[in-house]
Amino acid sequence: MSIRLPSPSSLLIAALLTAPLLTGACAVTDGPYPSLAPRPAEKLGFAEPPAPPPEAVAADPALDARIADNGRERAAAVRGFNAGATRAERLVRAARGTKAGSDAWLNAQTAIAELDALRARHQDALGVLEDAAAGRAQALQPAYPALETALVEARATSAAQTRRIDALAGSLAPA
Repeated sequence: MSIRLPSPSSLLIAALLTAPLLTGACAVTDGPYPSLAPRPAEKLGFAEPPAPPPEAVAADPALDARIADNGRERAAAVRGFNAGATRAERLVRAARGTKAGSDAWLNAQTAIAELDALRARHQDALGVLEDAAAGRAQALQPAYPALETALVEARATSAAQTRRIDALAGSLAPA
């Protein structure tokens, strides 16, 4: 007894005749199964949603008063520093070319050291501003524009004072 297998061409004909029957079920839109079409969420893509607009910052009169007081303190510190820097520049010019340890050299070094003390007054005022900003951040409050502006100005002034002291100290090379 031999078993007869269908020919490949008859299998192909059978597959072609049954394919429309099998794929016709996928085209039905009504039924108990969900559609295979892309869902609305799948059409959105992977782009990040736009950021929400920033919150409006409520006015804080107490903080405004502290910032104004701090500004006056920083201005006084800057005036003191500038006067000390002018004096130190004059003493450094007089000490150029002198030996380390000479009176002129020691006077210039002392004036530069005094500038560090004068800069510390401004640094203290800057520290108060930074503490206020850190306190707001810890309380999850938005940045306060007047405080941010004062911080930018104070940091720039502090950096300028540091550069000025470094320049004076660098120009006072011993002979």
